[in-house]
Amino acid sequence: MNHQETVGHAARLIRDKLGNIQAGTWGLVLGSGLTPVADAITQAVDIPYADIPGMPLTGVAGHGGFLRAGRLGGRPVLALCGRAHLYEGKSPQQVSLPVRVLGSLGIGTLVLTNAAGALNPRFEAGSLMLISDHINMTGQNPLTGPNIDALGPRFPDMSQAWCPRLLAQTRRAALRIGLNVERGVYIQIPGPSLETPAETKAYRQLGADAIGMSTVIEAIAARHMGLTLLGISCLTNKNTPDCMDKITHEDVLEMAGRTAEDMARLLLATASCQEADEMKTTSGLDSTADRT
Repeated sequence: MNHQETVGHAARLIRDKLGNIQAGTWGLVLGSGLTPVADAITQAVDIPYADIPGMPLTGVAGHGGFLRAGRLGGRPVLALCGRAHLYEGKSPQQVSLPVRVLGSLGIGTLVLTNAAGALNPRFEAGSLMLISDHINMTGQNPLTGPNIDALGPRFPDMSQAWCPRLLAQTRRAALRIGLNVERGVYIQIPGPSLETPAETKAYRQLGADAIGMSTVIEAIAARHMGLTLLGISCLTNKNTPDCMDKITHEDVLEMAGRTAEDMARLLLATASCQEADEMKTTSGLDSTADRT
């Protein structure tokens, strides 16, 4: 079974279990330690990854391993609770397959979250950063090989990979709930080793504000399919090359868990903000129609 067939088979099974996916449903990928965000999803129905053919399983602590369907505020969502990584020996195609499946289910907006180290010295651990752009330092790409024309074009445009409109809505939502959020460039490395001081300095000089081991591969595949992207990094530690503290995966999970509530609040507020904007747009169109 090739990649496209695997994606289609998985999407059909999910649709068989959940029924038709409601228009306007968001896709959501929850990163390390952020599974508690899934607790904010109501009317939840879970499907273990093991029950979805072709879905890559993750053996990393802090990642759930199930798809949760439900509602985040008033917004229907399909949340991938846990993800696979390149450093687990997975290929870029395997890592990106879950978001391909969401796209095949009709998801138009995808929210990618992660736990990341802060490279920008002005950013503090425990805060959230909205991704405005990214740098792929993995040396890999999910589009390598023959292009699957049914999924997207050979050379997808990445000039605005992360939706400026959705980014602005999220910043407005953060202001509304009194939550301070940063904005910056995210860089993905393959991992699993953490960065040396020299590497940290080099990545900062490249223009990166936060660093992690996921997200960009998924973002490329999602944009290939034409999905609208929002990215949120939970900054779990501060990378300052001149005085780097030791950091463990357990430390990352602890900090991510502590900020998961803020991320859930932000996502709820953003969903409400977008819904209000959509209603205004629809109302404006209706008013125009009435006048003509």
